[in-house]
Amino acid sequence: MSALNRQVLSKGLPPKIGTSKRLPPNRDLSPLEWSEFFDEKKCVRVGEDSFNVYLKGSAGPIFLVLHGGGYTGLTWACFAEDLSRRIDCRIIAPDLRGHGETQTADDANLSAQQQINDIEEIVKQTIAQNENSPVCLIGHSMGGALAVRVAERGNVPNLVGLVVIDVVEGSAMEALSGMITFLRSRPTTFPTTEKAIVWCLQSGTAKNYRAARVSMPSQIRHSQEGSGMTWRIDLIQTQPHWRGWFEGLSSLFLSVSAPKLLVLAGVDRLDKDLTVGQMQGKFQTCVVPQVGHCVQEDSPDRLADEVAKFAIRHKFAAHKPGWTDPIIGVPPCC
Repeated sequence: MSALNRQVLSKGLPPKIGTSKRLPPNRDLSPLEWSEFFDEKKCVRVGEDSFNVYLKGSAGPIFLVLHGGGYTGLTWACFAEDLSRRIDCRIIAPDLRGHGETQTADDANLSAQQQINDIEEIVKQTIAQNENSPVCLIGHSMGGALAVRVAERGNVPNLVGLVVIDVVEGSAMEALSGMITFLRSRPTTFPTTEKAIVWCLQSGTAKNYRAARVSMPSQIRHSQEGSGMTWRIDLIQTQPHWRGWFEGLSSLFLSVSAPKLLVLAGVDRLDKDLTVGQMQGKFQTCVVPQVGHCVQEDSPDRLADEVAKFAIRHKFAAHKPGWTDPIIGVPPCC
């Protein structure tokens, strides 16, 4: 893996691809609707702000899933579908500030503190205050950094688990200097949503056709300057907040008392603090093979396996009848 690709991945964006790959002919690349994956879409009002939240399931532990920079709650669509096949659970997938269908008075304020406040308000309005359901936080890239900070503050009731996907403080901080160059290398507009999906797959941004068809359309909007589509959020404008997402992340992660799982897309991602913490047994880690940075899109089934086993091991979920561990071929029991 090149240094630039390693930097880009640790920041939460797809790698820069030099040569686009061919797609199979006659493959359906039309957008997929959110309703194919989630049960409900609701608006959560926080003052003047309106947060779009996708919901799935009616019983079991709650998984609050937080997307990375530029993505939306629909990045979790295929994962939500697969996790629900393995365990009974409820999934809450918000579009964070400045992303997807969420509308706020200040879409540009993606500071860690502002987003932590947003997430805690979403928790208050989507999880009944008198219920005792266990809650597990899951976050990818920027969302992983936010999940750690939210967990560390201790304002999520009945927190029983923390899952962080492919973000490590050391490599993330090293990546920041190359991010502007990478973001400027992406197309600024697409003639149609279908063309954006094609770019997503050809560039290697996503490896999973179905995930690209539901996630990529939510990352773009109609261009205000003319015809066609452009990015929903200008990530370059969020640069002042990047360091605040990741600084001190390793020590905060290790300080969270709930059981922790760190999911990585490569074996070279741990920094010194996390390496020591892993040796001391302070968290569990796993590497998902043959994926890019966006693990939940590239391999939603394998990620669902790992999260379900984590939940079962820590006794806040039970496997559904018929689901077996794909590695050992029997139902996971511990």
